[in-house]
Amino acid sequence: MAAKAIAEKKGQEPLILDLRGVTLVADYFVIGSGTSPVQVEAIADRVEEILQERGIRPLRREGRQHGRWVLLDYGAVVVHIFHEEERKYYELERLWRDARITPREQ
Repeated sequence: MAAKAIAEKKGQEPLILDLRGVTLVADYFVIGSGTSPVQVEAIADRVEEILQERGIRPLRREGRQHGRWVLLDYGAVVVHIFHEEERKYYELERLWRDARITPREQ
């Protein structure tokens, strides 16, 4: 649902990393990016809206005030929404390269 929300807001390269068996941090990371702080915030808003409609609320939110990297922690699923520059810099996909990439539902 989070990856679908990223795509709905024209987020770049929505990706789901299956971290099960790789780390205890989370089962999945959902990663996406926007081209501006406004788009990053809009994507985060949409992710929260879609999940909240299903009764799912984040345990924690980080980074909303800057619009460069928003983290939405749902426990087993952590959603990272980056500004495109931060996504290139931090390269979570490379950092967690042992994780399987899971196709998102259309």
